[in-house]
Amino acid sequence: MACGILGEPRKLAKKRKMRAIGRISAKISLPAGFDGGKKLKVRRECHNNAKNGVIVEKVILQTSIAGQKPMRGKVRDIYDLGDKLLIVATDRLSAFDVVMANGIPYKGIILTQISLFWFDFLSDQIENHLISDDVNSFPEPFCNYPQQLAGRSMLVKKCKPLPIECVVRGYLAGSGWTEYKQKRTVCGHKLPAGLKQCEKLPKLLFTPATKAKRGTHDENINFQQCVEIIGFESANYVRDKSIEIFKTVSSYAESKGIILADTKFEWGLVDDRIILIDEVLTPDSSRFWPADIYQPGRDQESFDKQFVRNYLKSINFDKSGPGVELPDDIAQKTSAKYIEAYQRLTGKKFEFGS
Repeated sequence: MACGILGEPRKLAKKRKMRAIGRISAKISLPAGFDGGKKLKVRRECHNNAKNGVIVEKVILQTSIAGQKPMRGKVRDIYDLGDKLLIVATDRLSAFDVVMANGIPYKGIILTQISLFWFDFLSDQIENHLISDDVNSFPEPFCNYPQQLAGRSMLVKKCKPLPIECVVRGYLAGSGWTEYKQKRTVCGHKLPAGLKQCEKLPKLLFTPATKAKRGTHDENINFQQCVEIIGFESANYVRDKSIEIFKTVSSYAESKGIILADTKFEWGLVDDRIILIDEVLTPDSSRFWPADIYQPGRDQESFDKQFVRNYLKSINFDKSGPGVELPDDIAQKTSAKYIEAYQRLTGKKFEFGS
């Protein structure tokens, strides 16, 4: 049963509405730390919006819903509701497939809001798994936890996920650049000699990967291996659709002064239809670069967790074992980059409500 109950007394309905944020109705301004003021502390904190009387968590490493036990991934807490799932984006951060010890403020909210933006933007092009992001419409007991769930959760159709990640690359970066230097290939695709780091590729590359369990690394595979795993028709469909979406979004991003270098899509089966699932085109699943300072031949500034990656490299993190505690300034800068990505891509200010 959902929390909004027809025919309930007006006072009770009003009380429920005040408890549940719904479609992000509690307004939150950016903390002073994002514009050079007081530094943002990375711990479990709350932001109190006096106007609506709602307290929203600023950093959530894991959710806690009475009587419910989620499956916890690298970033998300997932609650199985039978024919539906409730997916909650926490503020955990995974780098090099290792979850760090502390979180990034507002990260889960930003990831969810960017995904919602793209689901709507692409709705005429591809079906997705979203049912609702309105906390008030969630079933009991979840609608009673807006402090934890508002802005960062989605009720979605329960699908059978395809066991591959569909990566589309437009530029030579990341593991692709590493492989190219050694073999002049990227996931089996032969490339011309002389390409520079982060250079635009001659054509878009579809480079699927197997999904890694927590604590292990994703493994790049070639298209034939993809066919062997999910079948010829499904492999061709997700390849073609992934490239089609990439082209659409890349063109839009360019109009906002942003380069989409590469991204990862996930797909699932529901009623024999393949639909878009999980997060989509977020700073966690994509490389977004500012176009005005782009220059091939070097690493690019990016709207993602690059601050974290660079820090981990500077301390010679071995990319395994438990995650480390990130310094406050690294977490602060990373949060600011996520917020900038949201604002530039969506054209909206990062705040709850209008």
